[in-house]
Order: sequence, then structure tokens, then C-alpha cells
Amino acid sequence: MSGAKWEANPEAELLCRWGKSPHDRGDTSGDGSCPDIWELDNGDIAVIGADLTTSYQGRLPRGVSIDPGESMVIIPRSAILAAKADIPDV
Repeated sequence: MSGAKWEANPEAELLCRWGKSPHDRGDTSGDGSCPDIWELDNGDIAVIGADLTTSYQGRLPRGVSIDPGESMVIIPRSAILAAKADIPDV
């Protein structure tokens, strides 16, 4: 690893959904809303879920932090399990 700080690229485009859609999993109210997991065209991953940064900020384990400009996003277990087959090994 080069030691350069990773930065999210706001120009990256959504490339493909990992797993089933929220509708297919039954994790949405039917209005097309989250939660979802997407691979971006630069290889990074976008997670759409509930922003619970404030709820977790005071109870993070030692060595874990949420820096300014970051959020802790929670998705249902079913979303990550549905994406498992689409997640590459490398």
C-alpha cells in the first residue's frame, strides 16, 4: 500500500448493483427507497442505508472513528447476504 490517503471520487458513476434490489429482498416500503449496495465505475462501493452516525458516535470500539465528512450507514443483513455472490474475492 502506498500510504496515500483514500478519497471518495464524487465523479464516479454507479456501475452495477450487488445483490437483489430492495424490492426483491422485501427491505423497502414499496416507494423505491434504500437500502442498497452498488459498485462504482472506479471499483469503490456505495452503500445506501440509514445514517446512524450520531447514534453510534459515543459508543464506537477503541480504534474506530467516524471522521468529519464520514457517516456510519446501516443496512439490513439481508442486503449484504444478497450481495455475497457479487462481491469479488480480490
